[in-house]
Amino acid sequence: MSAPATTDGTMSHRQVLEALSGLLLVLFVAMLSGTVVSTALPQIIGALNGSQTQYTWVVTATLLTATAATPIWGKLADLFDKKTLVQVAIVIFVVGSAISGFAQSAGQLIAARAFQGIGVGGLQALVQVVIAAMIPPRERGRYNGYLGGVMALATVGGPLLGGLIVDTSWLGWRWCFFIGVPVAVIALFVLQATLKVRTVRRENVKIDYLGASLIAVGVSVLLVWISFVDGSFAWLSWQTFAMVGAAVVLLGAAIAVEARAAEPVVPLRIVKQRTTALAILASVAVGMAMFGGAVFLGQYFQIGRGYTPTEAGLLTIPMMVGVLGASIVSGRLITKTGRVKPYIVVGAITLVIGFFALGQIDHATSLVLVGGAMLLVGVGVGMTMQNLVLAVQNTVPLKDIGAASSTIAFFRSLGGTIGVSVLGAVLARRVETAITRDLTAAGIPVTGGGGGSLNLNVLPDAVQHIIRAAYGDATGHIFVISAAIAVVGVVAALLLKPITLRSSLDLGEAQPTEATPVR
Repeated sequence: MSAPATTDGTMSHRQVLEALSGLLLVLFVAMLSGTVVSTALPQIIGALNGSQTQYTWVVTATLLTATAATPIWGKLADLFDKKTLVQVAIVIFVVGSAISGFAQSAGQLIAARAFQGIGVGGLQALVQVVIAAMIPPRERGRYNGYLGGVMALATVGGPLLGGLIVDTSWLGWRWCFFIGVPVAVIALFVLQATLKVRTVRRENVKIDYLGASLIAVGVSVLLVWISFVDGSFAWLSWQTFAMVGAAVVLLGAAIAVEARAAEPVVPLRIVKQRTTALAILASVAVGMAMFGGAVFLGQYFQIGRGYTPTEAGLLTIPMMVGVLGASIVSGRLITKTGRVKPYIVVGAITLVIGFFALGQIDHATSLVLVGGAMLLVGVGVGMTMQNLVLAVQNTVPLKDIGAASSTIAFFRSLGGTIGVSVLGAVLARRVETAITRDLTAAGIPVTGGGGGSLNLNVLPDAVQHIIRAAYGDATGHIFVISAAIAVVGVVAALLLKPITLRSSLDLGEAQPTEATPVR
């Protein structure tokens, strides 16, 4: 049985932990679904006879629909029962995961992953919304450590788990999709039994379908362009002008609609607030750290240093430790002091230092130094990621908590997707240039545009060394770019107003006395 609620109607510490267990379970599998396939994709696409374009879209399809759906889920959470919406998102995720596991072609897998992404976007937004509806901002800090730890474990541990699955003969790649299904189902029943969220019933609810559609289509067009530019067509080409132009027109129309809608999906009055606008800028840097760290560090260890997928996953543990430790420590200090800006500022500065340190690595850098740099990046993410959301949630009333939380999640995901795509394009160009130069200098014929085969085990030792060195050396360059972009996060953090977190769930509510805290 659940522990009784406190006398002022808030949930007790035991009730919060019971509900949080289900929320964290489903958030973990939702985020894991995006990272677990990274080391398994070569085998998946090979088994389904897919192309290089389809290889990219297995990942991009989920990111695209999840990013586009996030603000819509957040707005729905302000209008309807939050518990029901979480359960609907879980069901969509489970169905999408199961269909992905049974896919018989790359096209089917991409379609299933796109459907799965709708559920992923809902879970990423709604988990934070539900936590905000259960716990006052002042008390929320100590619980954010758990949230950050789960995100770190999923982001860094996903590639490791994917490598273990594909390396286990009696499992196979399909279990990269099946593995999350039973955990999500368990979370569904746990939430049904434990989650009790206050719901404000509203009459004459109106959903801004036009605004939601324009946002979803506009963002989708932009992400499709990012996925293909510099690969299928050039940066300066008619395709770029057509797609970027269409995205600008669609998003411009969305802004016009949102400014007039009675129930906008993304309330402009919230986005225009100083705290929200600055948090959005800082979230772009954090998103790049979350996604870019996992993608490019995993590639660095496997291709640049020659480690197996499982070993590469283990080598990224310092970043996960940094995120987890910083999330827990900063969360507890924030709950104790009620101040959040100092931790965001320190985290943003640490993130820049960590990226700059990673920018110095090459194919022969000591693993101790690489691990130290990853630890700094992890600490930076841990001190900023959830605390930026917390700062925004503190400034809005409970009725807008969904839209505010999902807006930050939306821009963090969008920034991460754009960052990974752009940095990936820079990495590809530098690698191709380096391989072509070094092969020519060694008197080895250049094939395949200079890139050659990445199945390095079948290549001569001399060619293996050249390709590994190219990837190892080029990776440092993209992290220097990341450090420069992360400086924007520092500036945004410094411009935040000093914030003292409230101890009530809603703006305008009486602050609970010291005798009745959430414990």
